[in-house]
Amino acid sequence: MSDPDGQKCWGLLRRRTCVIPTWRGWLVLMGMLTLVVVAFVRVLHPLLTVNQPIPADFLIVEGWGPDFVMKASIDEFHRGGYRQMIVTGGPLEKGSPLMQYRTTADLGAETIRALGLTTNVLALPAPEVPKDRTYTSALVLKRWFHQQGLNTVRFNVLTIGPHARRTRMMFRKAFEDEAEIGIIAVPDERYDERHWWASSQGFRATIDELVAYVYAVTLFRRTAEADLPLELH
Repeated sequence: MSDPDGQKCWGLLRRRTCVIPTWRGWLVLMGMLTLVVVAFVRVLHPLLTVNQPIPADFLIVEGWGPDFVMKASIDEFHRGGYRQMIVTGGPLEKGSPLMQYRTTADLGAETIRALGLTTNVLALPAPEVPKDRTYTSALVLKRWFHQQGLNTVRFNVLTIGPHARRTRMMFRKAFEDEAEIGIIAVPDERYDERHWWASSQGFRATIDELVAYVYAVTLFRRTAEADLPLELH
């Protein structure tokens, strides 16, 4: 049933005219979408792999990195004239063949010593937590600085590739205005960072870090330093 105004079904429905793209319009839209995707792919990895070191007394190394990251930390330690290297990280996964080291902090520190830097290397393990491991490691480091009577410090954090931006953000959230924090991103030797999307390793590392960074920006909630366990379990 209809009426002259285009209404149907006793006035419950009305006919409307909609505009859709022509084939030329679809081409323009597809071209714009392609440009957006290409720009995203080109910009994403450099955006996450931020590299902004500062003059500092302490070099903080995330101990879960591969051996080439530990080697790069030694080179940076000598180049930067640091007073102390501190290796952070939480418990190793259960069943790991390297469980005798207990934590990635201990494993990273031992790797660094085996690679040639035998002094001024401190392992600073973090407790096991279900999430926000980087932030927890930063809180443990903050507590250690307080125990040393250092309430305002300058340090660089050395990590791997696209993990860098999130690492810096988590350390800044933990320390707030108590530290000046630089970041050093070691290139990931396991894939070509200029074409990260062309390898499974590069794709997983970059997209995983993008998801984790979005989570950190949108859903992360601070934990107080006082809420940390005093010792590892």
